[in-house]
Amino acid sequence: MGRSIALIVCLAVAFLIAWAQERTPPPAATNAPANAFSAARAMADVEIIAKVPHPIGSAANAAVRDHLVARMSALGLQPQVQRTQVLRQDGQWIAGGTVENVIGVLPGLDRTLPAVAVMAHYDSVPGSPGAADDAAGTAAALEIARALKAKGQPARDVILLITDGEESGLLGAQAFFDQHPLAPRVSFLLNMEARGGGGRAQMFQTGADNAGTIELFRKSAPAPLASSLTVFLYEHMPNDTDFSVSKAKGVPGLNFAFIGSQFDYHAATSTSANLDKGSLQHIGEQVLAATDAAAYAATLPAKGPNLVYANTFGGHLLAYPAAFGWIAVAASALLLTLAMLRARRAQALSLLDTLKGMGAGLFVLTFAAAVFRLARFATGAEFGFLEQHVLLAQAGRWEVALALLGVGALLLAAAAAGRGRTRMAAAVLALIVGAACSAFGHVDVAGLVLGVVAAVLALLCFGRPTGVAGAWAGVLASGLLIAIALQVAAPTTAFLAAWPLALATLSAALTGLGAKRNLPVLAVLTIAGILGLSWLLAFGHGIFQGLDQPELLAVITWLAAWTLWPLAQPAEDQKGARMAALAVMLLGVVAVGVVRLDPPWTERHPQVTHIAYHLDRENGRAHRFSDAPGLPDWTRGVLRVDGGTVEKTKLPGLRRSAVWAAKADPVAIPPGGVEFTRQPDGGYRLHVAAPGARTLALRLDTTAKLEGAAINGHPIKPPAGGSVRIGWEAQTDGLTLTFRAPSPGAIEVGYSATFDQWPAEAKPLPARPADLMAFGTSGATVVGGARRFTW
Repeated sequence: MGRSIALIVCLAVAFLIAWAQERTPPPAATNAPANAFSAARAMADVEIIAKVPHPIGSAANAAVRDHLVARMSALGLQPQVQRTQVLRQDGQWIAGGTVENVIGVLPGLDRTLPAVAVMAHYDSVPGSPGAADDAAGTAAALEIARALKAKGQPARDVILLITDGEESGLLGAQAFFDQHPLAPRVSFLLNMEARGGGGRAQMFQTGADNAGTIELFRKSAPAPLASSLTVFLYEHMPNDTDFSVSKAKGVPGLNFAFIGSQFDYHAATSTSANLDKGSLQHIGEQVLAATDAAAYAATLPAKGPNLVYANTFGGHLLAYPAAFGWIAVAASALLLTLAMLRARRAQALSLLDTLKGMGAGLFVLTFAAAVFRLARFATGAEFGFLEQHVLLAQAGRWEVALALLGVGALLLAAAAAGRGRTRMAAAVLALIVGAACSAFGHVDVAGLVLGVVAAVLALLCFGRPTGVAGAWAGVLASGLLIAIALQVAAPTTAFLAAWPLALATLSAALTGLGAKRNLPVLAVLTIAGILGLSWLLAFGHGIFQGLDQPELLAVITWLAAWTLWPLAQPAEDQKGARMAALAVMLLGVVAVGVVRLDPPWTERHPQVTHIAYHLDRENGRAHRFSDAPGLPDWTRGVLRVDGGTVEKTKLPGLRRSAVWAAKADPVAIPPGGVEFTRQPDGGYRLHVAAPGARTLALRLDTTAKLEGAAINGHPIKPPAGGSVRIGWEAQTDGLTLTFRAPSPGAIEVGYSATFDQWPAEAKPLPARPADLMAFGTSGATVVGGARRFTW
């Protein structure tokens, strides 16, 4: 009974600490000290910038540009607008357009020293006011400049770089670093982003060779949130921010973002009212502190091998060279050895129990992964950002469901090991969970494999009862092997295993591997469990927010088992442990059922809808179409208002996949079109004109070899057979592709031009109910078509 109470206390306190650590700081008021960051002061700019959606090339974005120029002028930054065309190519994807960056400079005492830059972007995506992404960053940059100026003249210039066109492919940052004369002076850069509307700001990316940068950040940042694991993972993800451009140019720096309340990301609900003011305060404080440290220093941070770093407790950031990770691993090995020797002398440890403990720990990993995977399928939400909105609208209860399932899986494994005689039941349960992953319209190989592996481990480990000391020793031994492997293969990530392992092995050594049940032993185990679990929950929360892959939370469950195991494993004669574990899992199942069956849509979290008008320039046909998942009654009614049948349709110029569409009454097609001509020099020119359109998109398919290809005069790498996709924003004169072809060939062109207005002649869109919201280019007119040209 004592261990059960200790376990309950441990879980309750750890979750409470983890919750408290994720809270954002209170926003500083407008009367905060002049050299401090104030979210209340910054909100005045957020409310202006995020008044309406303002994508690149729109009149609203020009109004934001003018506001930024006025604000920088008032701060004495002598702003300039960099208006230029730019192009970025990433393989078969090409983005380009006309950007208008707003750049100001806070002069330093020595104008010849390398400069520090503070960067954010001011454009939003279509359909979203962008209060978080990135009005918050832009407003924070202005407030940081004001605070620095109030402190006194810095040692070096501080450049305020507010880019345009980030949402269209990092265009503004590319234009600045490729073309602007100030770019070579930037030697340290801080960028602010957001992927949601709340949460604490995390420093999630650095430049290369970050030793000096991390030291500056560690010493300056108040209550930082950062880890080298996040940097490692982000580097292996397809995501990009403006910081990607500066990093590619070799500029050191720090990249910050908050990612809570992801429902609001790129949504109409990303308003100044919904923005978490504490998130703005936290990101502003972090960036101001780091900017201050760099701007007033005699020298900028030196480059050096990447450090290992992560938060401990109380806002402390621990950092050390990667090789020092072996100290933690060696200490864990020594402590585990001492613990096992103590248990061996007390005749509480056997080799068989240790081996079974290793298997039991791996059962936690594989079984929890299968359970989490099944839970994700059982929600009924498809995969994809918009499809995931039904989960983001109820993120709190979805996270609670996963927490219950994870705790239940850990308790079940510990109970099966301690009580024994459970292998058939545990194996069958694992197989059922794994097989159930394939009950949602497709065969899920990953779920089947996880279920089979967990079942095999159950058969091997859950026969005769296993002693606490042996089982815990086995769990820790498997953890030691993983820590060694990570230290060899990816040392900047190894701390995630090495730190909780060091805590767990210290606890094991102090308690002789936890076999005794007296008060001092329970106290040590409880304290270690609270520290280990609360620390790991921060990473679990980050995984939950950042990745729609809940099975990865099985790693956190397994790591938590390293410190929780001696509290979770019952004695052989303790009844009710398995039923308690199943009861916790059942609560998780009920929570998943609530997530699936109780619609979360409200005025605060409305369901996504999209309606646009498509005109086929080549044949004059018209359709109303929806590019959002699901068809609420309102959307279906709007689609068929002209009498058409709602069905999946491939529309010319849009992506290859079909969308929900219905035939609509034809309306006047705006002027423009596609021309293909042979040039006097023997080359070819493809020109797409769409006066008044804000964006142009092309899909080119050819098997011919193209040479000397350029888009609006910017050289590109032409497709070596296959497809290339081109997006051009804020266009005024259309899009022109020129190339030479050494031999006869053909090119297929799919094109679309997006106008931000609904056709004046079409029946107007009815008002949406309060629990529905427009998303993206909803309400736009898309003129598209497909042509084939030969030479």
